[in-house]
Amino acid sequence: QVQLVESGGGLVQPGGSLRLSCAASGIIFSNSVAGWYRQAPGKERDMVATIHSDGTLTYADSVKGRFTMSRDNAKNTVYLQMNSLKPEDTAVYYCNAHFILTDYWGKGTLVTVSS
Repeated sequence: QVQLVESGGGLVQPGGSLRLSCAASGIIFSNSVAGWYRQAPGKERDMVATIHSDGTLTYADSVKGRFTMSRDNAKNTVYLQMNSLKPEDTAVYYCNAHFILTDYWGKGTLVTVSS
């Protein structure tokens, strides 16, 4: 049984930073495509960042230069370091693992950027 558990969300002021974590069980991140997605109220879920098994990273244009995704193979955990946060980054952030045509999702963690 695959489980993805996100943590690290919360309330932060504009310009602040947060680091999200996603710990996996039942699946190995380094053998899959891992990603962070987000869904703001009333909007669709969008890709934020992905990391492939070979370490290749991709980012949405809206977060390039501000967010950094990384992976710790020993801990089977992926991270999303978010800097220079803006109110428009407010959303529920979901961890994803894609393996053999199947997507696995965490339950999400809420990030609110507000003064």
